Amino acid sequence: MLNVTCEDGILYYVNIVNVYSLLEMRVKMSAINGSNSIVKKNLFNAFGSIVGKRAIVVEESILTANQRENGEILDLNDQANLEKTILDSKGTQNIVTEVQPTDESHLKRIQPPRLIQMLVEKGSVPQEKINRALEIQRSTNDKRRLTDILVDELGEDRDTIFQTIARYYSFETVDPTPSFGNKEKLQFIRQVLDSLPPYYYEMAVRRKVLPYEMFTNGYDKIVVITPDTTHPDVHSIARALQFPKYEIKHVTLANWNELWRQLAFDQGAKQLGLDVEEEFAELTKDETEREIERSLEDEIGRGKLNDIIESMLVDGVRTGASDIHVIPKSQNRTEFHFRIDGKLSLWSALTDLPAEAVITVIKDRAKNLDRFEKFLSQDGFAQRMIDNKMFRFRFSTMPIYASDLRAKLESIVIRILRGAEESLGLESLGMDKRTIEIFRKSIRRPQGMVIFTGPTGSGKTTSQHAALKDIMDPGVNIITIEDPVEYIIEGVRQVKLNHKLDFEGALRGLLRHDPDIVMVGEMRDKISAEIAVKLANTGHLIFSTLHTNDSISAVTRLYNMGIEPFLLAYTINIIVAQRLIRKLCDRCKMVDDEIDVELLMSSGLTEQEIKSTTFYKPVGCAHCIKGYRGRIGIFEALQMNKEMRKIILKSRDYIDEDALRTMAMQNGMHTLRQSAIDLLKEGVTSVETAESMLIED
Repeated sequence: MLNVTCEDGILYYVNIVNVYSLLEMRVKMSAINGSNSIVKKNLFNAFGSIVGKRAIVVEESILTANQRENGEILDLNDQANLEKTILDSKGTQNIVTEVQPTDESHLKRIQPPRLIQMLVEKGSVPQEKINRALEIQRSTNDKRRLTDILVDELGEDRDTIFQTIARYYSFETVDPTPSFGNKEKLQFIRQVLDSLPPYYYEMAVRRKVLPYEMFTNGYDKIVVITPDTTHPDVHSIARALQFPKYEIKHVTLANWNELWRQLAFDQGAKQLGLDVEEEFAELTKDETEREIERSLEDEIGRGKLNDIIESMLVDGVRTGASDIHVIPKSQNRTEFHFRIDGKLSLWSALTDLPAEAVITVIKDRAKNLDRFEKFLSQDGFAQRMIDNKMFRFRFSTMPIYASDLRAKLESIVIRILRGAEESLGLESLGMDKRTIEIFRKSIRRPQGMVIFTGPTGSGKTTSQHAALKDIMDPGVNIITIEDPVEYIIEGVRQVKLNHKLDFEGALRGLLRHDPDIVMVGEMRDKISAEIAVKLANTGHLIFSTLHTNDSISAVTRLYNMGIEPFLLAYTINIIVAQRLIRKLCDRCKMVDDEIDVELLMSSGLTEQEIKSTTFYKPVGCAHCIKGYRGRIGIFEALQMNKEMRKIILKSRDYIDEDALRTMAMQNGMHTLRQSAIDLLKEGVTSVETAESMLIED
C-alpha cells in the first residue's frame, strides 16, 4: 500500500481498476507539500495509464474503522453502495472527487477530417454547423462522435448524414419495405438475432443492427443492416452471428425503426417470451445517456468480461456444443469457438482486452487452475446450474507460442460434461435393429469384455454409459474408472483418476472391491490390458475402449500388446467400432442431383440402388445455420462366435484379419461403410459427410 504525506494531513484512499491486468488495488495516498488539486493531478499522472477512464479518490474519514484497520476493499465504482457506506460510517455524506483523464482522450472519437469535409462538399451539413459541433466537442469534452453532436445538438438530419457516409464508403442501401408484414422474414430475423450472446444482443439493439438476409446460393454469408454503417460495434455484432462471411448494408432510420416495431411486436416474438417494451425503450434512450453507459462499460472491463464468459458457457450448453475453444490470436485478440456437431465455428471474438487478461479471468472460473502458472499444461473443473440442470466443465490449458516473446499466451479448451439425464438410450445412438439385438445379448452375459473402438470424439463414452443404463440393476455392484467423470450415474460407484491414483492402481484396487461390472477407460498399454482381461476372465463384465479404425483391428491391437490368443478368444464378447456423422437439417435439406456415382458404386451400391435412392445435400436455414443439425452414430459390431475363436486360436505371428472379416460378414456383420450407406439411403446424411466412410482403404 502506497503512503504519501499531505500538507493538510488528510489521507486518501483510491480504488484503481486496472483494465489491462484486471486486478483491483486499493491505494492509501496523500501528497507532499501539495493542495488537494495537486494530489488529484499527481494521482492521475501516476496511475492514469492503468486506470482507464477515471480514478476515484475519497478521504480516509469516509471509510469505517473496520475498513481502515482490516484493509477491506471498498468498491468505489459502485456509487450507490459507496454513498450507503459513507452514511453508515459518518451519518452525513462526504464528497467523492473524480479525477478526469487528460484532454487527449477526445482524439479517439474525432472522425477522419476527409469524412467531415466530404459532408460539407456534398451539401449534407453546412460548414458553420461543423465548426459549431467541433467547438462543442472540444470545449465540453463531449464524448460523442461529431456526427452524433450534429444530429442531437444542432438538429441536422440523421438519415442525410449517415446515408452520405454510407455512399462515401460504398455501403449499399437496402429498402426493407417488401419485408414488412412478411412473417417468414420476421421469424428468420428474430431467430438469427436470438442466436446472439446476451452481451451482443444488447449491443445490436442499442446500435440498431439487424440480421436481414442469408444468401440462398451461398448460405455461409449473412447480411446485416443498420443506419450507422461505420460504427465499429457493427463489425463486432456481425462477427458474433457465427457466419463465415458477412456484409454490412445501410438502411434509413425510419425503415429500421418500422422493421423493429414489426419484429418486436410480432406475435412470434411474444411467444418467445421477449420483453419487447424493454427492448423498444432501449431504442429511445438519449444518446448522451448511452455515451455515459459506454464510459462506465470501459471502467468495468472485468464485469463485462465476466458476463461474456458466463454467456460463453451458457450458449455452449444451449447450442449443444461439446467443447469450447478459447484461442488467443494476438496480444489483443481472443477468439471463442464452439465445437458443434464435430465442427468448430466462431462464437465471438474480443479485441478490446489483452488476451492474457481474458485467459486469467477464465482460469479464475475453474478449480485447480493456477492463474500465475503460464508455462505448464493444467486441468481444472467448474460447474454451473443452467436452465435448471447441473452442468460440469473440464478446463484444459496449454501454453502456446506468441509472436511477441514478452506475451505469455495460453490456449484453453473447455469440455462440457452433461449429467446422466443427458445421456442417451441404446435406441437413440443410431444402431440398427440387428446390432442392438446382438449388443444387448453381449452386455447381458455375466462375464467377458465389451470393447468400444474409434477415434477421439466418436462417442465411445456415450455408448458405454448408454450400455450401463440398459443393464442397471440394484443387485449388482457397478464400478467405473474415469478421467474425467463425464456422466454422474446414480447407483454406480464412479472412481476419478488423479495424480495419486493412476489407471493401473485403480484397476488393481478393483480386484479387492467385489465388483460385478466394471467400466474402465482406454486400455493404453500391456499392463492395463492384462488387468482388464484378468478381470473379465475371473467372472466380471468389463467395458473398455481402444483407439483403432475398425472392430477387427482391435483384436490385432490387443494381440500386439501381448495378450495371448486364447485369452482374446474366450474373454471378448463383442467389439463395437463407431463414428459420429452429422445429420442433415430436416427443415432445409434439398435433393442432391450432382452426386458422385463412381464413389457410390465403389462403395458397394449398385447402379439400380443409386437410381432408386433420393440423396440430399445441406442448404442452411435459421434453424441450423449451415445445413446440419445434430449427429448420429454409425456402428460395426463384431460378435465373437465359435468360428472366430478358432481363427484367433490359430494365430501365431499375427492375427488373420481378412479371415476374421470374411467370417464376420458371413455372419451378417454390418461394416461402418454399410452403416453410412444406410443413412444415405434414409436421407439422414449427405454424400459429402459420409464420403470418408465410403472411400476404400
